[in-house]
Amino acid sequence: MNFPTDRARVVALEAEESLPQYRRLARVLTLTQEMVALAEVGDWDAVAAREQDRRDDLARCFKEAVSTEHAELVAEALAAILHLNEEMMAHLSKARDAVLQQGVAQVRTRSAIGHYEQVKSQP
Repeated sequence: MNFPTDRARVVALEAEESLPQYRRLARVLTLTQEMVALAEVGDWDAVAAREQDRRDDLARCFKEAVSTEHAELVAEALAAILHLNEEMMAHLSKARDAVLQQGVAQVRTRSAIGHYEQVKSQP
């Protein structure tokens, strides 16, 4: 397996740091789309892993003011990102509800087992 050399990693990081704002925002949009797809299949660990990259890119993206030349493009990208965030939050809400239902079912099962053990231990 080929791993990048230290020099190759440094060059890649430098290239990433020098990405224009609109390209970085496009990367954030792509990451967000990936996160929604992962949320749809319940891979929350992968969603969380991408979240930090997305936050870092957003922070770098808005270190400088948006140029008037790209203002409309940035506004559209942000609208798309917000829409995708809403989708992701809907998936999260469904996943949270499913986990809560599983917890309730486990409590009921434990209770039933406890009652059974009490009945079993009575003469």
